[in-house]
Amino acid sequence: MRIAFTVNRRLHELEIEPGEYLLEVLRRIGYKSVRRSCGSASCGTCTVLLNGKPILSCSTFAASVDGQNIETVEGMADGDKLHPIQEAILEEGAAQCGYCIPGVVMTGEALLRENPDPTDEDIRLALNGNLCRCTGYEPQNRAIKKAAGVMRGETDE
Repeated sequence: MRIAFTVNRRLHELEIEPGEYLLEVLRRIGYKSVRRSCGSASCGTCTVLLNGKPILSCSTFAASVDGQNIETVEGMADGDKLHPIQEAILEEGAAQCGYCIPGVVMTGEALLRENPDPTDEDIRLALNGNLCRCTGYEPQNRAIKKAAGVMRGETDE
């Protein structure tokens, strides 16, 4: 089956197998930030944005994204300049092993697009489906809050 979809503003046309998941296709075409962890749609590690909304790529059939727009962490930086969420993750020490961080970043990005001034509770609820066994959740929550301020122009950090 042949599909075409956009990833980070780049069109991809390729053959996929029926029943193939988006996570497998994205990794095959070079988007290595999209990671498999649980394989059962319960950890958030494989989160990408589909038309601006977070989805779990390990449980999304690739055929369903034909003609759609996907965003991954690889598309967030502006050249050598990290996106404010990526920068805040580093500054807040929210990435120890880093395995879950791409999913956290994409979930945070979706939240901040929808709600540029989230409360702490909004952030906790948004990130609730992103599991992390290394740093715990407070550094990640602080990072999203900090990035929100930067993105609103309230700080230079």
